[in-house]
Amino acid sequence: MYWGRIIGTFLGALLGVLLVSPVLKMLSVAAGYFAGRQFDRGFAAERHAFDDLGTGSGRLSDEYVRALFTCMGHLAKADGRVSEEEIRAARLVMHRLNLSPAQVRRAIHWFDEGKGPGFPLVQTVRELRRVHARRADQRTLFVRLLLEVVLAGSRLRSRERTLIWTVCTELDIGRVELAQLEAMILAQKGFRRSPAGTADTARLRRAYATLGVDESSSNDEIKRAYRRLMNRNHPDKIAGSNPGETAIADAQRRTREIRGAYEMLKARRSIR
Repeated sequence: MYWGRIIGTFLGALLGVLLVSPVLKMLSVAAGYFAGRQFDRGFAAERHAFDDLGTGSGRLSDEYVRALFTCMGHLAKADGRVSEEEIRAARLVMHRLNLSPAQVRRAIHWFDEGKGPGFPLVQTVRELRRVHARRADQRTLFVRLLLEVVLAGSRLRSRERTLIWTVCTELDIGRVELAQLEAMILAQKGFRRSPAGTADTARLRRAYATLGVDESSSNDEIKRAYRRLMNRNHPDKIAGSNPGETAIADAQRRTREIRGAYEMLKARRSIR
């Protein structure tokens, strides 16, 4: 994944055009490159973190997921209302955690539970750390997923920032690490809004359309759609009807499209 470095270097060069000194121009390009490299590293680390969730010690307990979504609901409600962007971001987290339909229903219930008055945020986070999040990477993941939802809008408001810092304090996450997580998420948002990000989003939408599903579909639904389409379109399935060369070529092309779409969604959503 090198889009961060490419875009960062381009933006640094673009800014450098406005500068007079050749040294400042070079520094601008270098700064853009290194900022893009940080984005690429963060994106790769995020992918690996979600890949680990499906196996062994990386799997998250129900208690961890409950703490996550109750705290998420509490933070989303902190400014008085939960926005559509925050709801979509929470739904996306549910899918990326590969929750089953039953688990998604529970996560929605927990999210609503966290929005209620008197939610014990500090007690919930302390219990999470004591029993269910002893590993540093799980504590970091917890904060990152909260940030992804509260940053779904434009920025962190004062009340949200105070609550996030309360969570970080209880999970032994410092201000530097919090700032890095926030910068990484904002950089990813910037990438999605860039021309390259727009093209990537378009490819992702085509992948969903190819399989006849949408972003709200569960991972299991995507698996079933893939298997159904492969069973229907694979060249071996039509061999018994003595198809012509054109029909075989069409079946091969369609199979490649289906397989390519599934591989993209499988990577993005950590489908196993």
